[in-house]
Amino acid sequence: MTITINGIPNCDTVKKARKWLEAQGLDHTFRDFKKDAPGADEIGGWADAAGWEVLLNTRGTTFRKLDDADKADMTRAKAIALMVQHPSLIKRPVLEHADGILVGFKEDQWKDELC
Repeated sequence: MTITINGIPNCDTVKKARKWLEAQGLDHTFRDFKKDAPGADEIGGWADAAGWEVLLNTRGTTFRKLDDADKADMTRAKAIALMVQHPSLIKRPVLEHADGILVGFKEDQWKDELC
């Protein structure tokens, strides 16, 4: 199974997820959003699979620092445009695997889908 974990290396949740994958013996590749940011088509695909509301990290500092106008009247298109402009707005990690994607690290969910 090919597994790609997308995120930011210094994110605590990404670190936990990567350690968990290693503990399970699951080979994976890591993609750093800071060095290789996803484009609108890729983010749109993730949004289709998981829901843009799940993918958009509204709890982080980056979202809180946005102008009120950017946060108001959020739509799928607006959310994707913001995530392209600010990859830190993407909830981390985004794990791509043979059967789909997982957004955020929830150990029970990952175990059910990957083990």
